[in-house]
Amino acid sequence: MKYAKSPAGQLAFNQRSASLSARQRTAFILFDGKRELDEVLASTAGIGVSEGDLQHLIDLGFVTAVESAAAHEVQQPPPSAEGAGEAAPSQQQRYQMAYPLATQLTAQLGLRGFRLNLAIEAATSYESLVKLYPKIAEAVGPEKARPLAQALGL
Repeated sequence: MKYAKSPAGQLAFNQRSASLSARQRTAFILFDGKRELDEVLASTAGIGVSEGDLQHLIDLGFVTAVESAAAHEVQQPPPSAEGAGEAAPSQQQRYQMAYPLATQLTAQLGLRGFRLNLAIEAATSYESLVKLYPKIAEAVGPEKARPLAQALGL
């Protein structure tokens, strides 16, 4: 059976969730809807990934089984959503696009942005990032904050 990353798994991966060990993170990257469980296990056995690690990813819902026709559908939506954007991105997609931008902007502030950076790292939803946007824009300036505003849909 072939497996692909789930949205919950992507979010946990992007947030560097503590529920994923370093080995599980490495294995998670390989789940693309084209590889079977045995293939991923064989590819990662050299670094110590066990069948239990892969089962943990499945049990948490971070990877889901897909049929071969559905695997192509799973891979297609993200590029079109980020590209021309026929449909508006969901709040979760906006959060996933905006979070790295927000952390990059505040990282450029050095110690001045330390507390703001902590607040961004604590932000776990789209709404919480939107609430922090005015503080980020004030700290880095409206010109540098413009890509973040676009990612948030503001």
